Amino acid sequence: MTTPFDASDWIHLVQHELFLFAGVFFLLGALDEFAIDFVYAWLRLTGRAGSCTVSEAENGAGALRGTAAVFIPTWQEAMVVAPTLRHALSVWPQDEVRLYVGCYRNDAATLASAMVGAAGDPRVRIVVHDREGPTSKADCLNRLYRALEDDEQRAGEQVRMVVLHDAEDMVDPRAITLLDEAMEHADFVQLPVIALPQSGSRWIAGHYSDEFAEAHAKAMVVRDALGAGIPGAGVGCAFTRPMLAKLVARSADGGPFPADSLTEDYELGLGVKALGGTARFLRVRTPSGRLVGTRAYFPARAQAAVRQKTRWIQGIALQGWDRLGWSGSPVQMWMQLRDRRGPFAAILLALAYLLVAFAGVSWSASTAGLIEPIRFTPLLTALLIANFCALLWRAGLRMVFTAREFGWVEGLLALPRIFVSNWIAILAGRRALTGYIRSLRGAPAIWDKTEHFDHPALAYPRGARA
Repeated sequence: MTTPFDASDWIHLVQHELFLFAGVFFLLGALDEFAIDFVYAWLRLTGRAGSCTVSEAENGAGALRGTAAVFIPTWQEAMVVAPTLRHALSVWPQDEVRLYVGCYRNDAATLASAMVGAAGDPRVRIVVHDREGPTSKADCLNRLYRALEDDEQRAGEQVRMVVLHDAEDMVDPRAITLLDEAMEHADFVQLPVIALPQSGSRWIAGHYSDEFAEAHAKAMVVRDALGAGIPGAGVGCAFTRPMLAKLVARSADGGPFPADSLTEDYELGLGVKALGGTARFLRVRTPSGRLVGTRAYFPARAQAAVRQKTRWIQGIALQGWDRLGWSGSPVQMWMQLRDRRGPFAAILLALAYLLVAFAGVSWSASTAGLIEPIRFTPLLTALLIANFCALLWRAGLRMVFTAREFGWVEGLLALPRIFVSNWIAILAGRRALTGYIRSLRGAPAIWDKTEHFDHPALAYPRGARA
């Protein structure tokens, strides 16, 4: 005779099955990360990974092989655009550099700040959009592209490359010459992004430092070595002029940047690969050890961080699936799968934290004699042990990569910041799903941008390693 289930049995059954479900998918994610780690380790052992050292002077003041047009779209960036322009004009003294700053006609404060930052330098062209903002970042970039076309037509020659930057970036002195050199062998080049630690936000802003320190030292290096498409970060990246023309030719709205996309930079980077172009990720240090990349302050408040990561998840994982589909080599498909796992990862993380809380309540109830203690099967026990070991491995690597760029204090802080990163990912994943549903109902792509109040160029001396 079968004994009927009581409430305790049902609690144990549900808990066991949810643990099993989460454990299996967490293990699959761990194996995916181990594969990246293995390739990276092999690249290091064979000397194909790690930072190269540039041979020229650190200041990068040498002449360029052609004109470099730097696109800087803005919307409500009055606090940071002037320092950005002053710093860029100072460390990039070449006459071949042209800064195109996109402003909206209903954003007088940013327009005034851009004029102050330009300080009459003829290398700066402030382009006022003929539409009121905010539209989308890609739409603002397309307006800058039309201004570039007008200038090229008047001058009778095209620029050599187009570089993308944001209004809050602190550009590297060596970056412009490095990109110019790389254009000899590539159609698209991405430099590392360095999310600088902020003393007033060790947890929220700090988790960006950890994520970029690892991703742009390992995952992007692996993508480059395997020949996969390099997703653009929207800053510190450059396109050859002929490649940008090819992107325009395949566009339906007359501009290279997809105006209805939330992550146009990501799509363009992969678009270069789809068109048969060569994309590279360059990780280079100067003789003094400074990593050549784009330094910036990332959101210091939780709400702003969630909004920013919402846009990334919705644009890359959800819109990217719709707009780009699944195509390319097995390696390319693998990278697409990694890029688009954000919403599912958020669900798994939320489930994991709920299970931990539920397990605590269940243990307390069993200790009090209210229910029988749960008994894990050998399979589930093995899964939990494997995932715990994988967590320790991931945490250790995160600490090492952060410490290498920012010192061991930040490296140790990276360990508890993993929970901050997970919490923000959960909130952003939920918000991205609701935003995606609204877009399916016809909601337009709006520049839901992050507000910036401080600039690293005001805190870091020229050429400082950070």
